[in-house]
Amino acid sequence: MVSTVDMGLFGIFLLVLLCPFFIKKVEEQLEAFLFVMGVSAVTIANAWHMELVMEAIEEPIIKGIVPAVLVAGLIFYYGRSYAQRIMDVLLDKVPLRILVFFVVVILGLSASLITAIIAALVLVEVVSLMPLDRKTKIKLTVVACFSIGIGAALTPVGEPLSTIAITKLQGPPYYAGFTFLLETVGMYIIPGIFAFGILSSVVVGKKTTEKQTDMVAKGGDTLRDVGMRGAKVYLFVMALLLLGSGFKIIIDTYLIHIPSMILYWVNMSSAVLDNATLTAAEIGPSMHIDQIKAILMGLLVSGGMLIPGNIPNIISANKIGITSKEWAITGVPIGLVAMLIYFGWIFYL
Repeated sequence: MVSTVDMGLFGIFLLVLLCPFFIKKVEEQLEAFLFVMGVSAVTIANAWHMELVMEAIEEPIIKGIVPAVLVAGLIFYYGRSYAQRIMDVLLDKVPLRILVFFVVVILGLSASLITAIIAALVLVEVVSLMPLDRKTKIKLTVVACFSIGIGAALTPVGEPLSTIAITKLQGPPYYAGFTFLLETVGMYIIPGIFAFGILSSVVVGKKTTEKQTDMVAKGGDTLRDVGMRGAKVYLFVMALLLLGSGFKIIIDTYLIHIPSMILYWVNMSSAVLDNATLTAAEIGPSMHIDQIKAILMGLLVSGGMLIPGNIPNIISANKIGITSKEWAITGVPIGLVAMLIYFGWIFYL
């Protein structure tokens, strides 16, 4: 029987999913909105405790997310002219479509070693230097974030989801070690990264590399912009952690009892919720390896569909100024097609 707490949490989930698309103020202040929703979810679930408060405050710093954003912002702030010169040289020697392909593939493959955070920070700086119109930059960024999002899961270093998965499976019968995810889902992820690389070159098309006035980013960030981005990412990460904690009761009550073929699609909720929380709740050593594959791929692919889906999305949307609607226009169709392809691959091939 559905309790009032369950109904309240489902209501919050719908608000988080829909409000950014229909209420302009929410779209403009997405971080603050998600923080309020996170606080509301924890309150409704009666899940407040001092450990959670301290974790929410410390997590963005301890995990290195905010420090990385600030340090990278300062490096690119002071080195932007040098970086632009390098980009100009590359564009003189390499066709834009080829360059874009290699950027997306290399960042996707390396994200599991340099972390998804660093890969995303490099991505947005590279994209901001490319002579592309805003619409094309948005599409390229979304596609590249799909690549980084799935690629980061190849090792436990890349992102929290992979770290938690390895921790949950390090005992019998899997004895998961550093290469476990590479061996388990690498056959799905690596071709996916190359597919997103090809898609990125299609998205860019035959764009000219001439520096037209309306195509090149003017100036760049100020130091205030760098600081504000760090603050927004801090609030975003805190909000996702609170949302995950508030929704844990829903996950424990409903999600973990769903068959893997259905759970694969239900895990599209990770486009809004923290996929690390879902991983911690859903994956366990008693599961068959096929169930583990299905859960992981469902979470990873759907994470690219909306801005809150993973850290690379959050960092990129903040830097480039992508709204929830703009992200969804590209991210949702790509995510749905990728989910369908992987569903057939995992369950029927």
